[in-house]
Parts: sequence; structure tokens; C-alpha cells
Amino acid sequence: MTDCPRIALIHATRVAIDPIEAAARKLWPEAETITMLEESLSVDRAKEVALSEQMHNRILAMANYAKDTGADGVLFTCSAFGPAIEAAAASSPVPVLKPNEAMFDAAFAYGDHIAIITTFRPAAAGMEEEFREAATKRGSTARMTSYFCPSALDAKRAGDDATHDRLIAELAAGITDADVILLGQFSMAGAAESVCAMTNPPVLTSPDAAIREIRRRVEGNTKGGAPC
Repeated sequence: MTDCPRIALIHATRVAIDPIEAAARKLWPEAETITMLEESLSVDRAKEVALSEQMHNRILAMANYAKDTGADGVLFTCSAFGPAIEAAAASSPVPVLKPNEAMFDAAFAYGDHIAIITTFRPAAAGMEEEFREAATKRGSTARMTSYFCPSALDAKRAGDDATHDRLIAELAAGITDADVILLGQFSMAGAAESVCAMTNPPVLTSPDAAIREIRRRVEGNTKGGAPC
């Protein structure tokens, strides 16, 4: 056990690492963050229509491994594994958080017309289901519409952040009926400024909200590490 909480950040793609680490440094610098990258998760997830039992088992194994390293909280940063992360969270003695839980909670305050942009196609269906479940629990009439931005993730992986951000912003400029626009993946957070320049609705990203929420859960978990 460390003097301050240890938070495991589990990534299925390396382009998600910088945004969440920056958010952690800004919002919870006292926490010890450890990065776990397993890129075969995103490669294999792209080949599946729905999450397989094997994929569920792999996500559970990652969560258990993080716990065994002494993590007081686990944050997955890829949006395509929602049901598997939920299952892992249900059996974990420490908080296990899906990437977009906190951002979805924040989105309800803006109105009933929610738009979400993704750059990894398999992420959309799971997030739509998560949002519907969250709306039902709240008794909300909010609805979420998904928009896929092709080629942006390829540009990001190639190190071309400018093209990545431009493609997302151009897509967002065509969204005219949303009360808020969500950038659905951690890797998209850097595009927020470009999107804001091209559209009127507020724009929300995942990393800051996720760090605030994992901190709240860890500090409220009597089985976790003590707050700094």
C-alpha cells in the first residue's frame, strides 16, 4: 500500500495515454498512477460484433491484475468494453470505472439532445446502451445520437494530431440540433478546442470527468487507500 492511492489506468490503445495522464497530473497530482497498455484488446475488439465471453474474461483478468499490483482504483480508458468493465467492477473490492460514466452524468445537465462523436466504430453501440441505461435510472427523456468520424483515429495513430482534430471539428460543425456534444474517447480530448471553434453547443470530454469520479470513489471506499 502506498501513502497515497495507486490508480491503475488500463489502455487498449496508446493514443489514450497522454490525455488521461495529463488530467491526473492536473486534478489529482498526489495519486500514484500506473499505466497498463494492452493493445491487442482494441485489435481483437475491432473484429467482434459484440463482446465475446473471451473478451469479458480478458477485461476481468486486467482488472484483477491491476488490483494485485496494489491499485486502490482502476480506470479503463477505452470505450468499447463497457459491459465487460461493468462485470469486472461488480466483483472487485476496489472501484473500477468505465471511461465515460462521469461524462455521461455531466451531460444530462445540458438538455435532452445529446450528440456523441467517436473515432473507433465498435465503441458506439456500447456507449449508446450505457447512456440509455443511465437515462432510465434518472427517469430522463434525454436521447443520444452517435456520429462516427472515419480516418481521424488513423491520423492520431500516425502522429498527425492536426488532421485528427480537424476531421472531428468538421464533423461537429454539421451537428445543429444538439444541446451538448460529447467527444466519446479519451484520445479525442485534444480536439475539444478545435470543435468548440466550429460549433455552438458546449463540448465535453472524458478524462477530466473520469479522474474526478475515480478520486471520489476511491476516497469514499473504506477498502481502498487513504486520501492524501
